[in-house]
Formats: sequence, C-alpha cells, structure tokens
Amino acid sequence: MTTKPKARKYNPDRAPSGEGTAEARADAMARIRQATQPRDAANDAQPGTELDEIKREGLTGRQLRMARRLAQKNGLAATSDYDAVRLLRLKGIDPFQRANLLDLAVTNPDASDSSDVAQDNIKIHLPQTAKESQKNLPGPELSPTQRREYEIGQIQKDIARRRRRKLLALFARLAAFVMLPTLIVGYYFYRVATPMYASDSEFLILQADGGPGSIGGLLAGTQFATTQDSISVQSFLESKEALILLDRDAGFTDVFKQDWIDPIQRLAPDATLEDAYKTYKRMITIGYDPTEGVIRMEVAAPDSSTATQFSEKLISYAEDRVNALSEKKREDQMRDALDSFEAAQAARRQAQEDLIELQLQGAILDPQSVIASLRGRIDQFEVELQDKELQLAALLDNLRPNQAKVDGTRADIARLQAVLEELNSEMLDVSAGENSLARLSVRIQMAQADLVARDMMLQTAMQQMESTRTEANRKVRYLTVSVNPVPSQEPSYPRKFENTILAFLLFAGIYLMISLTASVLREQVSS
Repeated sequence: MTTKPKARKYNPDRAPSGEGTAEARADAMARIRQATQPRDAANDAQPGTELDEIKREGLTGRQLRMARRLAQKNGLAATSDYDAVRLLRLKGIDPFQRANLLDLAVTNPDASDSSDVAQDNIKIHLPQTAKESQKNLPGPELSPTQRREYEIGQIQKDIARRRRRKLLALFARLAAFVMLPTLIVGYYFYRVATPMYASDSEFLILQADGGPGSIGGLLAGTQFATTQDSISVQSFLESKEALILLDRDAGFTDVFKQDWIDPIQRLAPDATLEDAYKTYKRMITIGYDPTEGVIRMEVAAPDSSTATQFSEKLISYAEDRVNALSEKKREDQMRDALDSFEAAQAARRQAQEDLIELQLQGAILDPQSVIASLRGRIDQFEVELQDKELQLAALLDNLRPNQAKVDGTRADIARLQAVLEELNSEMLDVSAGENSLARLSVRIQMAQADLVARDMMLQTAMQQMESTRTEANRKVRYLTVSVNPVPSQEPSYPRKFENTILAFLLFAGIYLMISLTASVLREQVSS
C-alpha cells in the first residue's frame, strides 16, 4: 500500500517578505512535490556535520530555509541556516527527509493515512502580505565576495553617517561660538553704537635756521634734528596731563557722560580719572612718522564741532609745550655763558679799580714818566761832563795853555758833577723805600697788565656768550600746523562692516585655537 504524504497547512504569515501571490503558490506546490519524490543519491550519502562541509554541499536557499524552520520547530537555537542544518544532523534529524518535510505541512497528526482523508486535509491558503517587523526568515546565502562588498558598503554607510553627525555637530559649535557672537557684535555696531565724528590734523616741529655759513645750519629745520622733541610732544598729548587740561578747558568728560551715548562708550556719572583716560586713549589717536617728521592726530567725538574744538585745544597745548621746551633748552645753554661773562666783567672792573687806586696813592700820576725823565737828564749831563773833560784834556795838552780857559772848563766840570750828584741822589730817593716811585711804577705796571688780561678775558666771554646765544637761537623749536582740523559731515566710527568682519575672524581664531588645543590634549591623553 502506497503511503501518501500528510497534508501541510500553508501559513501565509511565514511567507517570505516581498514575494507575490503566484510565486508563493508555486513555492508551496514545489515543496510538496519535493516531499513526495524519492531521495536522490546525494541525500543517501552520509551527511556532514561541520559548517565548512555543509557549505560545500551546495544547498539551495529553499533547503536552508526549510532546515531553519525545522530547527525552530524542534526548539534548536540556530545562529544561521548552516548552523540549523548542523544542529539537526547532530540531533539525528535529516532536515531534507520526506517525513520531516511532511511534518512541516501536517496540520493534524492524528488524521487517517487514507488518501481520501489526506486529500481532504490539504488546505492551501493564498499567501498574504508579510509584516515588515518579521525578520525571522533567512535570506539568500551570499558569496564571500558579495558578503565582503556588503560589509564594505555597511562600513561606508556607517562612516558617512558618522561624518554627517560630526559635520552637524561642527556646524552647531560654529553657530554657537562664532556666528552668534558675530551677530551680536554686528547688531551692536549697526544698531546700538553711537556714531563718532573724527577730526584729522597734521603738524610739524621745526627748529630755527642757523643762517648761511653756519655749520649747524645743515640740519636746521629737518626732521632729524627734532625727533626727540616730536616724540616728547606725542607722549605729552597721550598723557593724563593733556586729558586734565582738555577736561578743564573743553569739558571732555562731560561730553561723554551724556545720556544719548551708547552704554559701552558712555562714561558713568561718577567716572574716575582712569575711566576717563581709557576713553581719552580710544578717542585720541596720535602717530609720529619719523621719515617725514610729521605728527598726525585724529580726535573723535559724538559731535563734529566738538571734535574740532578738542583738536584745536590739543594743538595749542602742544605748541605751548614746544615753546616751554625751547625756552628751557635756551636757558640751560645761556646760563653758563652768562655766568662766565658776568664773572669776567666783574674781574675787569676790579682790576681797573685797583689801577686807579695805585695811581691815586702818590702825587704823581705817572711815576714811570718821572723816572724816565730823571734818567734822561742824568744821561744828558753825563754826556756834557764827558765833553768838558775832553776839552780840559785838550787844553792841558798845550805847552802854554790858556789859564783862563782851563779854569773855566774846570769850573764847568765841577758844576756838571754837582748836578749829576744831585740827580743821582734824587733818583736814589725815587727808587728806594716801599713808597718809592719805582715800586709804585712796578705795581702800576702789574695792575695795567692785569687789566689787559681781564680785558682779554672779558672779550672772550663776550664772544662765547654771543656764539652761545646764536646757537641757542638756532635750536629754538616752533610748531607749525600743516593740516588744520575741519569739522566732518559724516561719522567716521564705528566702521560697521570692518569691525564685524574683524570680530568674526577673532572669534573664529579663538575657536580654532581652542579646538586644536583640545584635539592635541585628547590625543595625548588617549595615547
């Protein structure tokens, strides 16, 4: 008696997802025919129980799915289709035996084996759409190449997904730390900031010309001779002293305490000198060009006329400071020359007074001429005495001299000798003693020599004073304005676009620096 296969009830919920109704019906009929056919030679052979051997058997996808369902029916936890085949064979169940296949299709195991009852129990239901949530059916087996490509595709999708997530996180951080602060800064510059009007001016510090023929005049009036003065004036205009003067004369702090100025630029009602100085340094820009010797100054204020007034006041302060520096230098240079000239003049006056006193001590104003006169007379009488002596000698040489002539000549010689003795005694009286004319003459000569020396010293001091005065006049500095401040009709500050771009670059640089630092630290910690 031929045994008919038991009827298998087709469950539409277990149909593979994505199959059509006709394909499902054909698949069910093929399974029934396969169950009724005799086993082939491959199934008669001893089956393998290792995964590699099972994979080399060349099982179809339908066979693997049936083995998976049979393993589930027998309560075997298979990790794959090939593992289901292996577990069934280890348990002694042939997954491809007809009886086992028929068990999958049996709906009533106690039914009769008669063909009529079996035919009546065969109920084939049309397949229905499977639910998407059911993923328990195994898919078709992939080759190693396809599996590798599938895994590579999954890795690429995961990398792309992570890249998108990181890119979104990067955009979020940039928006939070770069774009949002930049928008806030741009809103302040475009909507909140009070416009400031700038007044530009330029001025130079020159020195007086030394005149033609002066060696020092080669550098006179050039920027190379006034560099130190220009730097000192620039430092003065940037100092608190200039702020105090400007606040006293033009009310600098009162201007920036007005209510309509934005809170960032406005000074508090109780602002200190330091707060006012910070605002002063922001509003006053001074630069010195050493190649041209020009000092450029820019003064900003909420009003154009106020800015021009501040600029004019600062230029006047600079001019006063230049004049003060020139006067001080001139006084320093002239002080020593004046002291030397006054000392030489006093010494000459003293020498002249000493000479006059010496001349007034005696009855003779010029003792030197008196002494010279006595000497001349003595010399004259000595010559006459020698002549008379020669005449007497000539008379005595005669054999019979004229006695009258001889006596007369001898009387003349005696008289001349008496006069010479008187003159010599007078000369002796003049030259001897402390109050003699000789000593008085020597003192007068010394006083005259001292007076001559003092005259020379006075002349030298006078020449030195004149040269010093000329040099001091040549080094006198004066300030000349090349560009006068003019009220501006349009505000110069804030520079909205430039400041916004600068803020963006600044925030971007800070974010980049922090990101690089965090990346380096993270790499160091992870390593």
